[in-house]
Amino acid sequence: MVAFPEPITSDWLDPPTFQDALTLQVRRHGETVCGLHRALTHQGDIIDRSTLLQWAGGKKFPRAVASLAILQQIERRYRLPEGYFKSKLPNQCRAPSGHRRLKGISDAERRRLAWHLPDDFDSRPAAERRDILDWVRTVIISGSTDYRRYQAEASRNRFAVRFPSLTGRKPLKQARDDDRDDDRFLDDVELDLLDANIDAPPALAAEVAELIRFKTSTLTDIGYQRNGVWNEYTSSQKIEHLGLLFGALAASPHSKVRGFGVPSKHLTMGMLIFPAVWDWYIQWREARRGCYTSWEVNMLQLGLSLVRAETGWLRQSPALGDELKTIPGLVSEDDITASRADWDGACDQFYRYGTARVKEIQRVARVHRDPFEPIMVVLESDSPVGTYRLITEEIMRLMPDSKRYPRTAAESVRSFLILRFGLHLGLRQKNLRELLICPRGTPPTSERNLSSRKRGELRWSDRDNGWEVFIPASAFKNAHSSFFGKMPFRLILPDLLGLYRQIDAYLNVHRATLLGGAEDPGTFFVKTAKSTSLNAAYDQNTFYEAWRLIIQRYGIYNPYTNRGAIKGLLPHGPHNVRDVLATHILKQTGSYEQASYAIQDTADTVAKHYGRFLPQDKAALAAQILNRVWEAA
Repeated sequence: MVAFPEPITSDWLDPPTFQDALTLQVRRHGETVCGLHRALTHQGDIIDRSTLLQWAGGKKFPRAVASLAILQQIERRYRLPEGYFKSKLPNQCRAPSGHRRLKGISDAERRRLAWHLPDDFDSRPAAERRDILDWVRTVIISGSTDYRRYQAEASRNRFAVRFPSLTGRKPLKQARDDDRDDDRFLDDVELDLLDANIDAPPALAAEVAELIRFKTSTLTDIGYQRNGVWNEYTSSQKIEHLGLLFGALAASPHSKVRGFGVPSKHLTMGMLIFPAVWDWYIQWREARRGCYTSWEVNMLQLGLSLVRAETGWLRQSPALGDELKTIPGLVSEDDITASRADWDGACDQFYRYGTARVKEIQRVARVHRDPFEPIMVVLESDSPVGTYRLITEEIMRLMPDSKRYPRTAAESVRSFLILRFGLHLGLRQKNLRELLICPRGTPPTSERNLSSRKRGELRWSDRDNGWEVFIPASAFKNAHSSFFGKMPFRLILPDLLGLYRQIDAYLNVHRATLLGGAEDPGTFFVKTAKSTSLNAAYDQNTFYEAWRLIIQRYGIYNPYTNRGAIKGLLPHGPHNVRDVLATHILKQTGSYEQASYAIQDTADTVAKHYGRFLPQDKAALAAQILNRVWEAA
């Protein structure tokens, strides 16, 4: 049996498909599929002859790790480049199955890891396998930043009070029993489960609902005053922040959360006028996180707004004093009596305390989460947008055959368009995920209609002969920014690098594949409908996870699989693309004003929160102008 048969001819045209390439190479080396099977069997490789015949006939394709190892043996036998056959498989987006050296790892984690493991993982030494798993878990799955490690640890010990009636979430089946006195007999795990989340008691939920109504209603009730109005996004954020505050107070001091242990029936908005409550909370947060941050400042400023003279909601709600209960070590009976006797005086006392505390914390506050860290390698490149664009090219390189794998192809096209739209539009994720679609030939939705729904629309413009993104100013978080001037956002997407071709394919074929039998939410981007979830609309969390998964699969370069576009990239969400756009324009122009145009904001906001304009970038830009003098000499 010849180990390495000589090719009959060296002049051959490489076919694009796997089955044609396999058939050609077998014939070019003077063999048949059956002869190849005998040769493989002779050298100890186990594979059915029928499997090889089905591969050559295009009826089946290698998927398992063992099958990919057979391909490597065939490549070695015919002295072909490594990965020659694998590169021609019709579904490059499917992770190989059959890894056997993953003992002790759950099925769910196996699925997450499979894409990121090399095909020869099982045959590598045990120490190397451990290194690969550690690298994948640390860099790709979790992201190797200090903040991500803190976040992962904190997520294991949840403590928030939930407000189902205000957020639209389902109530928990069982609430915490406040009348029990046997917490000390529960172990840590039971306590963590107990304190993971509780629904707000009816009285507290009613108080927070009244606050939200006060801050969001078109007109205030007669006799009340307010300073500013909350939109739905601000309201949602404040509900979440209040839930964390009350959750920390309610959590058991014997659990890992180490809360204060206030019975939930004693929680009331009225307790927020006591400095001792706030002082415990901000010091609890500092002990939990290891430093003071702007979070504590923002929370104190929320408290200050609630007790502000004339317009504070708490100040105008003295009846809340009747709901106060004694909390040993936090709120005494004398505190309650004094506040009921002089509610305005209690509010003034807290206002003085809060104002002083804000200044003290601002002096020592640190940045716990560096938003630039996951994309630093992109921001430090000469062309941040050009570097980030490599991810879209990686998606196209691994694009599967849409006829044979329609759903996988649809998901790949969606991933491509999510990133391309993000790079062209610079929108916040809410505006991007809620973008509606108006098919060609259909009259566009009126601006009044879109404004009332606070959503934008992708529509075909006959005048400009292109796809137009139209978003009313009211749909934006910063609707009153000088960028808009009460005018809508309108942009024609450029037909570059196949963008329109992919948009048309997505609308004509792939979007319907993703929807399956689910109800159409009317948005351009839709989730893959599954039996466990028929809701095809993205929300904040699912869209963030979708973007993060794209980065994990196609963005982060994996040295063990040679997949991924950018070395040093870390997992991140859609908001970071705004940093990429702002930094790119800053590097090209040095103008914060022009950078703000790319992300629908102001120059001041870009300077504070977005662009990463380093001293060396500023010096290089100035040098380009000065060097022209010498070049002209």
